[in-house]
Amino acid sequence: MEAALTARDRVGIQDFVLLDAHTSETAFLDNLRKRFHENLIYTYIGTLLVSVNPYKELDIYSKKQMDTYMGVNFFELPPHIYALADNVFRTMQSEFNNHFILISGESGAGKTEASKKILQFYAVSCPSTKVLDNVRDRLLLSNPVLEAFGNAKTLKNDNSSRFGKYMDIQFDHQGGAVGGHILSYLLEKSRVVHQNHGERNFHIFYQLVEGGEEDLLRWLGLERNCQLYRYLVQGDCAKVSSISDKSDWRMLRKALAVIEFSESDVEDLFSIIASVLHLGNIRFEADGRGYACTSGHKETHWVSKLLGIPTQVLLQGLTHRKIEAKAEEVLSPFSVDHAVYARDALAKAIYGRTFSWLVGKINESLVNKDSSRKTVIGLLDIYGFEVFSVNSFEQFCINYCNEKLQQLFIQLTLKSEQEEYEMEGIEWEPVPYFNNKIICDLVEEKHRGIIALLDEECLLPGEATDLTFLEKMEEKICGHPHFVTSVTHYCCGRQTHRDKNYLKKTLCPIPCSHKLADQKTRKTLERGDFRLLHYAGEVTYCVVGFLDKNNDLLYRNGKEVMRQSKNAIVKHCFPATEPHSKRRPETVVTQFKNSLVGLTEILMSKEPWYVRCIKPNESKQPGRFDDVLVRHQVKYLGLMEHLRVRRAGFAYRRKYEIFLQRYKPLCPDTWPNWRGSAAEGVQRLIKHLGYKRDEYKMGRTKIFIRHPRTLFATEDAFQVCKHKLATRIQAKYKGYRVKEEYAKQKEAATKIENCWRGLLARKEREKRAWAVKVIKKFIKGFITRNQPSCVDNSEYLAYVRQNYLTRLAENLPKTVLEKDHWLTAPPIMQEASQLLKKLYTRLMVRKYVRGISPQRKAQLLLKAQTSTMFKCKKENYPFSVCRPFADTRIWSLLFHQGAEDINTKVLQIMQHEQVKYSVPVVKYDRNGFRPRLRQLIFTLEAAYLVEEAKIKQRMDYGSLRGVSVSNLSDNFLILHVSCDDIKQKGDLVLQCDYLFEALTKLCVIANKQNYIKVVQGSVRFDIQPGREGFVDFKSGQESIVYRAKNGHLMVESTRAKSR
Repeated sequence: MEAALTARDRVGIQDFVLLDAHTSETAFLDNLRKRFHENLIYTYIGTLLVSVNPYKELDIYSKKQMDTYMGVNFFELPPHIYALADNVFRTMQSEFNNHFILISGESGAGKTEASKKILQFYAVSCPSTKVLDNVRDRLLLSNPVLEAFGNAKTLKNDNSSRFGKYMDIQFDHQGGAVGGHILSYLLEKSRVVHQNHGERNFHIFYQLVEGGEEDLLRWLGLERNCQLYRYLVQGDCAKVSSISDKSDWRMLRKALAVIEFSESDVEDLFSIIASVLHLGNIRFEADGRGYACTSGHKETHWVSKLLGIPTQVLLQGLTHRKIEAKAEEVLSPFSVDHAVYARDALAKAIYGRTFSWLVGKINESLVNKDSSRKTVIGLLDIYGFEVFSVNSFEQFCINYCNEKLQQLFIQLTLKSEQEEYEMEGIEWEPVPYFNNKIICDLVEEKHRGIIALLDEECLLPGEATDLTFLEKMEEKICGHPHFVTSVTHYCCGRQTHRDKNYLKKTLCPIPCSHKLADQKTRKTLERGDFRLLHYAGEVTYCVVGFLDKNNDLLYRNGKEVMRQSKNAIVKHCFPATEPHSKRRPETVVTQFKNSLVGLTEILMSKEPWYVRCIKPNESKQPGRFDDVLVRHQVKYLGLMEHLRVRRAGFAYRRKYEIFLQRYKPLCPDTWPNWRGSAAEGVQRLIKHLGYKRDEYKMGRTKIFIRHPRTLFATEDAFQVCKHKLATRIQAKYKGYRVKEEYAKQKEAATKIENCWRGLLARKEREKRAWAVKVIKKFIKGFITRNQPSCVDNSEYLAYVRQNYLTRLAENLPKTVLEKDHWLTAPPIMQEASQLLKKLYTRLMVRKYVRGISPQRKAQLLLKAQTSTMFKCKKENYPFSVCRPFADTRIWSLLFHQGAEDINTKVLQIMQHEQVKYSVPVVKYDRNGFRPRLRQLIFTLEAAYLVEEAKIKQRMDYGSLRGVSVSNLSDNFLILHVSCDDIKQKGDLVLQCDYLFEALTKLCVIANKQNYIKVVQGSVRFDIQPGREGFVDFKSGQESIVYRAKNGHLMVESTRAKSR
């Protein structure tokens, strides 16, 4: 509450008790609306929690939120359902008594979700062990099971509970959840066979059809189509966007496994659900005598198979009634209408009793086997007040239940207030409030109440109808101020219809005047209606179906048929030991009344806590607040009544210690510490604040403040004082911290300085000692360096090795050609140095070889062959080494001279031979040695000497006897050709600028590596067969070629300079 005071202007009042205009319904709604639009859905009325459904997900239910509210004072944090749950739990532990939380509100207000949140909070906050976790899981997963079998979509809520549920959670002395027990009330069995438009049957039917496994559906005789089953299509909304039947089915299967349903139990359970669907599809038609008979055997076959009942026995039970006549039993055939009624009654009975078995099975799994005393927290999630356009028997029972709970609510609230006042010694002031006992008596009074009249009409022999019941109410309770009806006389006729239309057929043609309703009211009441003025407002009920629903009769032979079932659950629900008394069983409303009496006794024995759930609009839209709808709910939930009770005396009450602890800064005498008792401190404080005598009362342990404005003024003064105190405390604290920090820093600086200086001195001494030691070792090692390794020189030699290797790494040769530039090694490293040199040389060679391209490799191979032939044999060979070889020389030469390529005629002649190499040469005539420009072309088969377009000479490689060159620096070569015929041309004397390249190519192409001869002096050659010539070679001052006087060709070349 203290946190609420500071935020009241922004988000409204967090506790309605502090509302100034507490009697104003408008002010109440304004505060609720303001908080709702801020997504603050919880508000207190004292310890009562008001919850407004936001219709959207809010991030206020995380594990972190749960931890925040655990063990915290109830009013310390903003209102939350976790705060209520935690306060109930801590009160139960501290006082070791039993409590219950009553969750109420109309359908769609969020009651089921509220109970889930409370269970989830206890699951997290309670102590955890393997056994306790098992119980916790069963408690949590009982919800999906009960929701599947007991909840349905209605016009107001997609997950409406169609039964009342009271769950006891049992705790041990340490606060661990050790067990539980569930009571159910008034399951709406009529929904099994009939749903209004826009509504669905219970969820389990749709979950089974939509989510069931294919094998399971095949075994149950079902198809995955809800439209095929009469009991599922009457509301015309089998599928709902907000409901995922498939995922709910998976959750249900998981829950059944955790709660320890056996496989046989699950099979029997689903067999019953499927049998109800098949039962609804059984149709009847009249035979020739007007008696009912089934129109098909498929559905009866499946019902018989699933329930384990002989087909003939089942058919007889659906179409005949057993009547006892004296000592004999006679089977009386049904009409079609009676057969339909018997079928629907059987379906409702099967489902209703199965639901009771299901609750009992869950209770077995939750039972606490420890017989020691346990404390209990009960959760009552029960239907809220219902007002529909047409209200029937179910709404009558539900609203009667709410009347009883409202009566209990007022009694317990007044009782708790009065007990607190008496305990504190405060005079109790009577509180005026509406006591709804008059309405409860109207419904439940013996012999004169509506329940008694309804039971009496149901038990009367003869033609009792809903209309005779209405007449009896008009006769017996016509003067009651909370009962209104229009009075007409009705004919005595057999009732044959179960809808409202039959009223028109049985009314007298001349209506009498209204006894109980004025003219205005008469217009709002239809014939066959009566109205009750409940505490929450007026509700008009239609009597149609009251008697049938109250009787809820299942013919005796129907029970006998069920007793023959082989289904274990059905056998349990229809035991053979069920009494055969001819006395009629208790009616539904009487059973419900008795269960309410039992529930009231349970609740009266426990301490009450309340959660009132409100839905803000009918369309389930987030952020929309319908004032009219909310005002109506505030009224019938009795929130204003509760607020008036809480505010009848004093709006605010707190223990002296808490009040003094919060507000003591407002008085100099109590700040900062009060030495006396808390009550004396509070007395001194309120005297300083100037409270008037009628504004407060001093109890034994608490102070009571009458008006919220007094508390608000105190809180406002506290907020102002808090800021001033905060500023002063902050200044003092900052000064203190700064001084303290300065002193610490000074002391620390001195210590650090001393330590640092000592550290530096020690390091310097250690450094010098180490240096001396190293120098001594180094000198000893140097002196003994040439001796074998020992203690004295081992470190020195290691240093020498490391130093040499470091310098060597920095001065390694870059290429293979620099391999001789190897760092000189000290004596100890000679052997290692040689090994490293070899390894590194091999490494460089490998890198070089791997880096050579295929073209470069081919070039080097040619160069290697040239070296083999001419190295150290011919003077100008070294100058050719650096000149790369080419595939042809005519291209480059002709390109530079602007001449043409090899003549096309020549190429045509040599078209069958592949040209491998061509080079320009100077040919010297055999007679006279006149020079002539020619082209020398090598093909795969022969060498050609070409003059423009004319082939001057063709030399097969086979006829080539050899090639002669001089050892000087000239470029002459003599090709020696075999001349067997006098007509054949002789040897060729050629001059070629690319001598080494041409000869290497010739050797490779002709495969004549050994034909090259390097000669000195003269070379003899054949001009013609039998006629020879000579070429003389000598060194001179310049390169000259001429014919000597002796007739020889003289080639004079300059001496090549050595490289």
